[in-house]
Amino acid sequence: MDEVYDLNQETPTQRKGKQKKKKSWDYNKELKRLQIELAHLQAWVKKSGARIVVIFEGRDAAGKGGIIKRMTEKVSPRVFRVVALPAPSDREKSQIYMQRYIAHLPAAGEIVIFDRSWYNRAGVDRVMGFCSEKKAQRFLELAPRFEAAIVESGTILLKYFLTVSEEEQELRFKRRIDDPVRQWKLSPMDVESYQRWWDYTRAYDEMLRMTDSNHAPWWIVPSDDKERARINCISHILQSIPYERVKFGAPDLGKRQKRPSDYIEDRSIRHVVPDMTL
Repeated sequence: MDEVYDLNQETPTQRKGKQKKKKSWDYNKELKRLQIELAHLQAWVKKSGARIVVIFEGRDAAGKGGIIKRMTEKVSPRVFRVVALPAPSDREKSQIYMQRYIAHLPAAGEIVIFDRSWYNRAGVDRVMGFCSEKKAQRFLELAPRFEAAIVESGTILLKYFLTVSEEEQELRFKRRIDDPVRQWKLSPMDVESYQRWWDYTRAYDEMLRMTDSNHAPWWIVPSDDKERARINCISHILQSIPYERVKFGAPDLGKRQKRPSDYIEDRSIRHVVPDMTL
């Protein structure tokens, strides 16, 4: 990887102080600009038949969902398809490990965003004992070869790992506990990841080291500052895909048909949502 990111170099307070001093850009303005570019990317993907996979991994509460939400809120879910698989069923557990992920890889004209991916095997499965150490090690050996096959097929594959400090993660977990609209985000696995910080650190260190490759490198996204992380990550995704702007063919709406002379308005009773703003 191009840069070594060491969270122990400075405290979150020091980092945030520097970020505030350097922040001379307008978050909402930058986000709007990037979302316009994502719309252009979408048009190019549809026209060219490109296949793109974007993988998001990282610490719990690092902000994966926030980046994915900002990427997809202004584009079509038929083109930008988000895959966030639940725990495997008994049938899926009996399959080849990669099998259920292969089924979600993109067809022509699709961008598939994995909100966690096959790297569950190297993270939560390994740390929590859902797979044997032998299977985890075998996955780490095979993953680069699997991804090489994806890339060789003509699919663009991008992998992002979001980091967050211990202090910032704890603050975010506490906000989830205190806020009713965020409580659903705090799962038993999140609590385990909080308690087993260093077990996960060791697992992620080895995962990043063994599965970083020239054809599918890992890109680290420092995420203590959520807004900065979103802008940086979406910008990098756009820069990593050789898309071109496609000229929009504005349709001619023509003229709306006239009301037929024999049309009689239907006056049967209909249930209308009451205006609650009055």
